Amino acid sequence: MILTRRALIAGSAAATGLVYAPALLGQGKPRVVVIGGGAGGATVARYLAKDAAGALDVTLVEAEPAYATCFFSNLYLGGLRDFDSLVHGYDRLAAGNVTVINDLATAVDREARRVTLAGGQVLDYDRLVLSPGIDFVADSVPGWSLAAADAMPHAYKGGAQTELLKRMIQAMPQGGVFAMVAPPNPYRCPPAPYERVCMIAHLLNQTNPTAKIIILDPKEKFSKQALFEEGWGKYYNDMIQWINPEFGGADVAVRPDSMEVVIEGEVQKVDCCNVIPAQVAGGIAAKAGLTDASGWAPVHPDSMKSRVDGNIWILGDSSAQGDMPKSAFSANSQAKVAAMAIRGELIGSRVFPAKYSNSCWSLIAPEDGVKLGASYEPSGDRIASVDSFISDTGEDAALRKLTYEESFGWYAGITADIFG
Repeated sequence: MILTRRALIAGSAAATGLVYAPALLGQGKPRVVVIGGGAGGATVARYLAKDAAGALDVTLVEAEPAYATCFFSNLYLGGLRDFDSLVHGYDRLAAGNVTVINDLATAVDREARRVTLAGGQVLDYDRLVLSPGIDFVADSVPGWSLAAADAMPHAYKGGAQTELLKRMIQAMPQGGVFAMVAPPNPYRCPPAPYERVCMIAHLLNQTNPTAKIIILDPKEKFSKQALFEEGWGKYYNDMIQWINPEFGGADVAVRPDSMEVVIEGEVQKVDCCNVIPAQVAGGIAAKAGLTDASGWAPVHPDSMKSRVDGNIWILGDSSAQGDMPKSAFSANSQAKVAAMAIRGELIGSRVFPAKYSNSCWSLIAPEDGVKLGASYEPSGDRIASVDSFISDTGEDAALRKLTYEESFGWYAGITADIFG
């Protein structure tokens, strides 16, 4: 499966539906407010404005003036990409008839259909889309909190945390120890912690070849495990040690002030520690009363509409939808289905049966890329995988290089599709 930028955008266009005569909801244009300017939110705002041809009033609320992608940030950690290449602004969305407001959404009044922003502005909506990404579960790693993130970064939201983590890795003493506390399922981008380890190992091989990396993991297995373990053995000379629950990976505490990790009561001094905590839906989803006991927001699989409120859609990482992983590709795919459904309700455009897709590339070493992916359809009360693929262990170097190059084409294509 070779995915190019042209194919990505052409495929997405086929899923947008056709615009017919507007179905008026009172006076003026129907109002859609989108909270969150990442892969899900920016995509749905762009497609709503573009394909409604001026028939909708679309507002995107995003606290940051530019978006730093978490996807591909591991390549920055490995020294293979500049940080500026991860940062994308909203100028093209604004030029495409999306009103962009850089502020934080603090409350949703579902009865009044109203969003309140930190700056005091109030936005009324006919339909609301939430794509707020993730937040972290308090106390999921004993000893760690957001207040400790300057000492032990999570770097699991793109931006300053990613830059901080790289500086800390570069400052490690020769022969030092890097520790990662991996998250429990479910979490954003399942292969990402293990790709991160590959990229950190690649960087350390160049500058600090006697350093060690330990992964403290509460999970018995992880995404693309055979591929990653093959790569660790091939490229990184026993630098990496994965510690699963059998050996204490699920019984871990941290001491940020003294830069220590405690594994089954035994203290281990480290030089840099990346704590990736357990995760839940972005906080505004819970404030709006849209999450369940799992901490995620359940949706209808045929549209991404909330199961709690028929005027609200929830996209990407925050949604509880079934088989799709929490990834940028998933959020982008879900956003197109949601945009089609919202346009159908508000302006009478045609709505096609929902189809979703995801692909995920991981870099094991320079020019050694692997991938997995699947296609999905609604099935009963969930989104279900209908076919899938994954790279094989033992693939030749030419194929791995092709996969690596394909990932760069995907990044260029999807960021253009998201931000214009």
